Order: sequence, then C-alpha cells, then structure tokens
Amino acid sequence: MPPLEVILQQAFNGLMLGVMYALIAVGFTLFFGVLDVIHFSHGDIFTLGAFAGLSLTFLWAAVGIGNPAVALPLTFLGALVLTGLIGVAAERACVKPLAKAPPLMTLLATLSLGLVIREAILIFYPRGADPKPFPAMLPQGLFEIGGVVIRYENLAILAIGAGAMVLVDLIINRTRVGASMRAVAQDAEAAQMMGVNLGRTVDFTFFLGSALAAVAGILNGLYYSEIHFIMGIMGGIIGFSAAAIGGLGNVYGAILGGLLFGVL
Repeated sequence: MPPLEVILQQAFNGLMLGVMYALIAVGFTLFFGVLDVIHFSHGDIFTLGAFAGLSLTFLWAAVGIGNPAVALPLTFLGALVLTGLIGVAAERACVKPLAKAPPLMTLLATLSLGLVIREAILIFYPRGADPKPFPAMLPQGLFEIGGVVIRYENLAILAIGAGAMVLVDLIINRTRVGASMRAVAQDAEAAQMMGVNLGRTVDFTFFLGSALAAVAGILNGLYYSEIHFIMGIMGGIIGFSAAAIGGLGNVYGAILGGLLFGVL
C-alpha cells in the first residue's frame, strides 16, 4: 500500500481534474433537466472554450495587455461570452428543430456538430495533432503540508472552479431565470402557463452550460500548460459519465460525480 502522503498528494491532484469534470457534467445535467436531451457535442464545446481562451491570450498580448492579473479575467470573460453564444447557436441549429424528433436524431445531430466544431478549430489552428502551448497566467510557487506539495496555481484553479460552482448555485436558486429553469425542468407546459418564456429559458440554459465548459477548458489549459483539439472527446465522455452517476438533472449530483471521477 502506498504511503499516506502519496495517497493525499494524488487525491489533491485529482481535485484539479474533478473540478473540470464537474463543470462539464453540470452542463450535461442542465441540458437534460430543461430539455430532456443529451448534448453529445458538449465535450467539443469544452475544447472550443479552451481554444477561445488561448486566442484571447494572443489578442491581449498583441494589444499590450501583459499583466496576468488583467489578462486572465478578460480571457475568462471573453471566452465565456463567446462560447456561451456558440452554445446557444448550437441549440437553435441542432436541438430545438429536433425537439419532436426521435432521440436518435438529436444524438446524431449533436455528434455531427461535435465533428464540425473540431474541424472548425483546425481552420484556425492547423496541425491539430500537435498540442498547443497554453501560457502560464497563475501565481507560481509551492509549499508543503504534511508531505503534500501544494502549488499556488493549483489552489487558484480550485478557487476558480469552486467559484464557478457557487455562482451556478446562486443563479439557479436565487435568481428569476433560475426559478424559470427549475420550473421548466419540473413541467415545461405548466411553466409556460405561469408566464415562463420557454425559449429564453432554454437559450440561457445552453449559454450557462456552454460558459461553464469554457471555464473548464481554460482551467484545463492552465493546469496542463497545453490544449489539444480532441481533448473534448475524453472530457465529454467523463463529464457525461459524471452527470449520469450523479443523476441527470441533478446539478449537485453532477458536481459530486465530477469530483469523484477526478479523485478516483
């Protein structure tokens, strides 16, 4: 049996991955809860968010914004908005038109969309088989507690991921749009009769889920210092598995499932 320090170190390192998987899983569970669909291109939205973040870091460097304390928040904000809007466009193009079609049609449409996203990334980033370096934008350094090495950048990743999860909780439970999402998840027809705008609620759900995938994508780049155009395949598989284990439609179960996948 490995020493306790090794087990604790691996568990801490796994939390970094768990946070990313949890953010992807929350997107899957939001989509299923509101529309009863499984958005199989969501893993590629995760990839798209990472490449959007990388592109924005190049943009900030080109215009002279080199301070990570300024560039990183701008990178997150820009990637979240861009990826969220693309997520809404994907919903309107591939999910909403097939709302009354057999589930297999939605499955095939979203899988095909994932292929389109990957090929679109290759237009802007040729030589897709080569990992793309992601700039280090988090505080560097480390300290040790009980034999466990803790890096400042890992703490920052945990803090950003946890902050995103708290924000999701606040949106779902403390805002009007969150109440609309919960109502639609319970009974879409009854929610509409009570005045809920179904179209806007679905659009916001896809915006939120896609934005969370972008956060996960950027965190992945910061953690590994590189990104790859097919990283969303495995990320999507694990994210969906985490959502399924936690119970599709259960946000907190999806978070727990993602953390478990990372740690174990």
